[in-house]
Amino acid sequence: MLTSTMSYYPFSPAMRSEDADSDVESESDRYTDMSFEGFAPSVASSKTSADVSMRSQSPAPSVFSATSSLRAQAYRQEYGRGLNNYSEVYRLPADDEELDRLDRQHDMFCKAIGKYPPPFPEIMADDGFEVKAVLDLGCGSGSWIMDIAREFPNAGAVAVDLVPMQSTSMPPNCRSEVDDINLGLEHFYGDFNVVHVQLISSGIRDYQGLINHIAHVLRPGGLIDLTEFPFNFSGIEKKAICPPAGAFEPPWTPLWMSYANRAVRQRGGDADASVHMHGWVSNHPAFEDVVYREFWIPCSPWLKGNDPNSLWWNDIGATMRDDLKAFMKSGRPLLLGSGLSEDFVDQLENNAVAELDGAVTPVYVCIQNVYARKKH
Repeated sequence: MLTSTMSYYPFSPAMRSEDADSDVESESDRYTDMSFEGFAPSVASSKTSADVSMRSQSPAPSVFSATSSLRAQAYRQEYGRGLNNYSEVYRLPADDEELDRLDRQHDMFCKAIGKYPPPFPEIMADDGFEVKAVLDLGCGSGSWIMDIAREFPNAGAVAVDLVPMQSTSMPPNCRSEVDDINLGLEHFYGDFNVVHVQLISSGIRDYQGLINHIAHVLRPGGLIDLTEFPFNFSGIEKKAICPPAGAFEPPWTPLWMSYANRAVRQRGGDADASVHMHGWVSNHPAFEDVVYREFWIPCSPWLKGNDPNSLWWNDIGATMRDDLKAFMKSGRPLLLGSGLSEDFVDQLENNAVAELDGAVTPVYVCIQNVYARKKH
């Protein structure tokens, strides 16, 4: 029997066209049949964008071409990395190096926490009533949304991010839109059966407000799927390691993350979203059947023993170590932009990388997931 709270511990014994005929439906419960034939362009709402030209015109599926002029508009170089040119909040790169990291991270997450929550296949199954549709907010490299588009070829899949997806093999039922979701989602209200969000809190000013937007974007019975982490690491007791400001001592990996945490807050990102999102969803009147899950993933292969459980998690830990090392490189513009000196950031990163490579310091990252259904 499914409970409302589920915890996953690696070492425990045991992861719009509105219905004009309805006078009683609330606005949040109206939805469209949303035909994905031809992928009609979304129209930017004056409520959500001061610069309508910034918003994507919803290109036809699998023929999106990132011209040199569009790339020049979407990117800027900062501290040797290509960053998006639209948001001052989200300061991680969006270049090829970062997209490769996100592809590898996607594979690791599919193995460690699963591609999607248990209700997902039932919600996305053909029912002869409507074209099912899924929205990926902050899609990154697009690995997740393209996997979904291939697995559910009769559904529509829309990916939104600050830069256009670069894939040359986008499925025909998938499209990419360029947008800053901090500006609002009114133009998507009532259009989707699933909204997926993963690791975007550093670029979101008001995560609780985003959840409210998603409640309106979803059709009745739809699924909200949120995955974030708290921008800190934990020790073997699974208690957060939070070094004080100005500290420069081991453990180095949690120390690096503490500086990233402060830099995210300085930019206006919601570094605490993962801690609160369960409560925000549970207390929202639009949602029911709320489930919380957490996944404690080792940051390196530091587990002792040759039992199957330790070996399996050490394999995940080795991939997480590589992801974190790449993430630290990606985080240089964020840290340097917060006012830290290049020498300080270099030494901090070098110490953290050596600690991860040594694989002797027991450090976890807690990945938190909340999913729920929208009430009918």
